[in-house]
Amino acid sequence: MAAPPDMEPPAALSLELLPTDPLLLILSFLDYRDLVSCCYLNRRLNQLSSHDPLWKRHCKKYWLISEEEKSRRNESWKSIFISTYADLGRYIRYYATLKKAWDDLENYLGQWCPRMIGSLKESVREEDLDAVEAQIRCKLPDDYRCSFRIHNGQKLVVPGLMGSMALSNHYRSEDLLDIDTAAGGFQQRLGLKQCLPLTFCIHTGLSQYMALESVEGRNKYEIFYQCPDQMARNPSAIVMFITGTSYFEWFTSYVNKVVTGGYPIIRDQIFRYVHDKECVATTEDITVSVSTSFLPELSSVHPPHYFFTYRIRIEMSKDALPEKTCQLDSRYWRITNAKGDVEEVQGPGVVGEFPIISPGRVYEYTSCTTFSTTSGYMEGYYTFHCLYYKDRFFNVTIPRFHMVCPTFKVSTA
Repeated sequence: MAAPPDMEPPAALSLELLPTDPLLLILSFLDYRDLVSCCYLNRRLNQLSSHDPLWKRHCKKYWLISEEEKSRRNESWKSIFISTYADLGRYIRYYATLKKAWDDLENYLGQWCPRMIGSLKESVREEDLDAVEAQIRCKLPDDYRCSFRIHNGQKLVVPGLMGSMALSNHYRSEDLLDIDTAAGGFQQRLGLKQCLPLTFCIHTGLSQYMALESVEGRNKYEIFYQCPDQMARNPSAIVMFITGTSYFEWFTSYVNKVVTGGYPIIRDQIFRYVHDKECVATTEDITVSVSTSFLPELSSVHPPHYFFTYRIRIEMSKDALPEKTCQLDSRYWRITNAKGDVEEVQGPGVVGEFPIISPGRVYEYTSCTTFSTTSGYMEGYYTFHCLYYKDRFFNVTIPRFHMVCPTFKVSTA
């Protein structure tokens, strides 16, 4: 419908006439890139985009700057954002998540593993990372560089930040390598070309490596344990047990497992046992739970030999009557591999002991098993006798627990 001939068209709405508060509200939804772009559109938007509270959200989101830190620095939010971006801008995709992971880890270690805090090294500078790239003639991924701008790994000490494992006479504890030590272990030999070590165990020589290029069948930035192919004629044939697809995923997932209590703390060390919350069974007043771990340094793909250790916790309810006190006599295991082959094992005690379980008492022990297949499971029961009623025997269920080898790649050599 046409407008009446005497009606004038509405005047164009000028940005200068719009009220300030609604414009600031709109700008508050913009990302930092768009906010910067607004500075170049016209004078009004330039003034509004410099409104300091607009930059508070970006400082907290990308750089985790607190109100206390802002007060200490005595700068505006915009100034803090710009100066931090000038230093760490290339890492803006990773910095907040990695910084929070490091902060959470430090807080957790301070509570549960305080002597490990002293092993952490201060951050490195951009020029230090550039010098390492020049030394190894290979680019470091930004997520790796970003983490080392926060903490330069740790000193070569025990216990290691990346977890421990103890079984009979076998022990390992992995340190997170600092940048210089990692660069010194950079590999160019056949089987491990262009691989940078991330961790190191001074007891076993064990390392986790990151592939800096897609060579010898590896994906770029893949993280793995090496495993020599014992059946290959070529000594450079290396099979990889893959532990991560990128440094960012590898490190943050490990920290999350640690700080959420996914790994037990034993004698001030992080032990990399994984517990399935459903792997618990209660018989009368006794609860049995199991956690497991794969040991790559004792495993091989060729020939197939996959080594697992498991940790069992036996606990009697603290509300049980004193006359429920009992002693473990024997164990029965039914062990099944991925092919369905079954092996049955029965014997006295556990690891040479016959523990007494009383109300509120906990007994824990570790043992191990091997499979010729990449996975398998165990289940069974313990036989106890009552100490008050010596003629009473009963079985306590051990829940079925599964053990699965990590994904691996066979060498192309």
